Amino acid sequence: MQPIRLCLQCRPGASGDQPGQGDLVLAGHVVDHDALSVLGNQAGMAALRDLGARSVPVVARGGEFVFAQSLSVVVRFLGLYINLHAKLSPQQLIDKLDLVLGAALRYVRQIPAEKLEQPFRNRNRPIRLLAHHVFRIPEAFVEAMRDRRELTYELIMQPPGDGLRSTDDLVRYGAGVRAAVRQWWKSYPDSSCGQMMDTYFGRHRVHEVLERSAWHPAQHARQLMLLLDELGIEPDGRLSAQDLAGLPLPEKAWDD
Repeated sequence: MQPIRLCLQCRPGASGDQPGQGDLVLAGHVVDHDALSVLGNQAGMAALRDLGARSVPVVARGGEFVFAQSLSVVVRFLGLYINLHAKLSPQQLIDKLDLVLGAALRYVRQIPAEKLEQPFRNRNRPIRLLAHHVFRIPEAFVEAMRDRRELTYELIMQPPGDGLRSTDDLVRYGAGVRAAVRQWWKSYPDSSCGQMMDTYFGRHRVHEVLERSAWHPAQHARQLMLLLDELGIEPDGRLSAQDLAGLPLPEKAWDD
């Protein structure tokens, strides 16, 4: 059987051009695989291009791959017999997302202004970009739905403009995104989210893409809590396990 390779943007501890071993965990099951970082790794980027993939994470076997944005897609691709979590309803996902965005707003307010341009842990980008990205993920989803366009990787990764540099700027921006999500859901006619939409990781039901647009910012909100902890600042209203229950989050807030 051909080996499984997980292509990542960054895997702490990986060095050079050789793949390393990591933990690919699906519903509590560890899957043997090679983990290959593509961050600053020419061989890794070449391998990604050879597959025909434009972004990470990717799970590949031989010359075939799937984007690892959906657990159900990865499970089907690998031919595994695993019972995945029951999805939250669209309304529950919207409620969870609203809770997460409200928490992220509180955490961003607590970040000292002088820390915004400093990197966090092993990422060579400022904390300000992490704070922006929490809100950009659901904003990109709403834009794609509103404009009936593909949810591209570039849309999600759109960087903040020059007007988003201060804490107040980021808080205003985040509050606007939170309001936009609420307004979109209020006016969206398909409460079951059963329609299909195009994304950079394939064509999926809106329900599945909404789930990703909820758990992804939740993961980054967990990282903001971790950041505040490391700064010696108690997060204002921690997100609890119950708050995040039902979202398919990784076990850790940060891989280290």
